[in-house]
Amino acid sequence: MRYAIVVGRFYEDLAERLVTSATRAFQLEGAEAVDVFDVPGAYELPFAAQQIAQTGRYGGVACLGAVIRGETSHYDHVCEESARGIMDVMLRTGVPCSFGVLTVDTMDQALARSGGDKRDSGAHAAEAVVALAKLQESVA
Repeated sequence: MRYAIVVGRFYEDLAERLVTSATRAFQLEGAEAVDVFDVPGAYELPFAAQQIAQTGRYGGVACLGAVIRGETSHYDHVCEESARGIMDVMLRTGVPCSFGVLTVDTMDQALARSGGDKRDSGAHAAEAVVALAKLQESVA
């Protein structure tokens, strides 16, 4: 099975950590190939995921990125719309997509969740895609 990763690069260091752990998780699950596609940030993830899913070449798409709360409501809009958009892509296309976007208050929280001590959101996103692809295959 071939999988895709689409990653928002607004926080480049976090993006690299997430991609590394997601790629490793896909490989541990026996992925034939993992292709990575870059977008500017989390808000652009749904569009890219839809374009990728519609190709029919991938068993699933892990959507990765980070949104760190600032002083305005921009955080809320980006988080809500990227999450909703990714879910819409999955339901419309039938291609498993995961929400591996860090939605945190601080950079320390983001680091801890991008392969740090608490969680590895990149790996978890890849594992969710594989689990859904297997479910899809078992009910087909």
